[in-house]
Amino acid sequence: MAEKDTHTNVTEKDDTRVAASTFSSQDDVSDNNDFDVKEEKRILRKIDLHLIVPLWFLFMSSFVSRINLGNVRLLGLERDLHLKGNDFNIALQVFFATYIVFDIPANLLLKRSRPSFFISGMAFCWGIVAMSQGFTINLGGLTAVRALLGTCESGFTPGAVYLMSMWYQKHEFQFRFNIFWSAGILAGAISGLMAYGLVNMNTLAGLAGWRWVLIIEGLTACTLSLITVWVLADWPHQAKFLTAAERQFWSKRTLNDLGGHAKMDKLTKATILRTIKDWKIWCGALMYMSVGTSGYSSSLFMPSILATLGYSGVQAQVQSIPIWVVATVVCFCVGVLSDRVKHRYGFIIAGLTLATIGYAILLGQGPLPKPGGPPMGLPVRVRYFALYAITSGTYIAQPVVIVWLSNCLAGSTKRSIGSAIQICFGNFSGIIASNVFSPRAAPRNIGPYATIIGLLCLCGILSTCFAIGIVAENKRRDRGERDYLLQFSEADQLGDDHPTFRFSV
Repeated sequence: MAEKDTHTNVTEKDDTRVAASTFSSQDDVSDNNDFDVKEEKRILRKIDLHLIVPLWFLFMSSFVSRINLGNVRLLGLERDLHLKGNDFNIALQVFFATYIVFDIPANLLLKRSRPSFFISGMAFCWGIVAMSQGFTINLGGLTAVRALLGTCESGFTPGAVYLMSMWYQKHEFQFRFNIFWSAGILAGAISGLMAYGLVNMNTLAGLAGWRWVLIIEGLTACTLSLITVWVLADWPHQAKFLTAAERQFWSKRTLNDLGGHAKMDKLTKATILRTIKDWKIWCGALMYMSVGTSGYSSSLFMPSILATLGYSGVQAQVQSIPIWVVATVVCFCVGVLSDRVKHRYGFIIAGLTLATIGYAILLGQGPLPKPGGPPMGLPVRVRYFALYAITSGTYIAQPVVIVWLSNCLAGSTKRSIGSAIQICFGNFSGIIASNVFSPRAAPRNIGPYATIIGLLCLCGILSTCFAIGIVAENKRRDRGERDYLLQFSEADQLGDDHPTFRFSV
């Protein structure tokens, strides 16, 4: 099955360059350049070093700047900026508004650019904007800066997904993507830790501690971008850290994973229509949106939820750290297992079930304990356990949803657009999370918890439909019911619609 799965692995500066460009005579390499398993692993480690490592640090920076308002909220941001009612939620929402709008255009630009320059340039820009948050004085300034931050970060996550998918075979992708995704999970711990440490800079240079948190986090992003521009991998045929023989071998290796038939490398009206009419992309986008609401809710409101359990502002930051660490370990383990057993669907259902149990505990927790008062409702340790279940379950399912769709898309053009659509529409979850956790629902948050349980159930239903759909399609292709597509003039640009392609459950 692996020979027929997705992964077209050579991208182009223009729409007409095809995979064969990698084997051009300018490399001056003979065809007899096979590498043994030991050498193959050595090349893979070299690619990991130039791809996963820099992307991991950039994603950490990106996610920290995205969620840091949730941490500094408890350190005086609302008081100093005179925020009232839903003002804080508005500041969160505007980020996602621009993030969604520029998501797909940014990924199309990346396809025509050098990723090391394009992605590092985005990081430098969002670092400057993130620092600017620390100098805002009112709601208007904060919302304007957050909107600009969403614009700067819009192309990073879908671009990283697309870039990684062009380098790795199908069943070595999930583990590496989970390593990448763990940066977003650990961002919750790092952001809380930085908030705990930097709040002691309060009044330094006349600035409040929460302002220093935002300024230093933005400065960190700028510094990282100046490093990654030199080390981040570009497209496979541009990889200067590989020899000509290694580039040729790697391109052949990844093309073999595709099977050599399921291509879609040209950006034409026909390929665009074929892409946007693919039900799998829209189902994958809804799956990501529904589980993503839980992810953003825990990232943005974890300190506030912990505060309802009786922890102070600084204590809430500290208590959130082990929750994120455990979720990271779980995410690593799932990545290894999912690739090893070559399966996605079951892990999504398991993660959704665990997260639903966590939200159900909080939904039925009963009255919240009052400081110095008698115990009420469920014990605090049970409520605290629920947060572990929520974060671990969410981050079992969420990265698998993204990779599963990428595995089911073939062709560099289709994967570029499809991944961007999924991330784009999936990030409506950030807007949902920002609205669901309103001040009116605090402190018990019955409405928010019930809403997220419903969305997790929706994700489970959609995932089941997705699995049933691709299994049925595989059977149709086994019976030859899609062979008629080979008669069309665009048979060489069918992508995963090619009759020889098989989907993985």
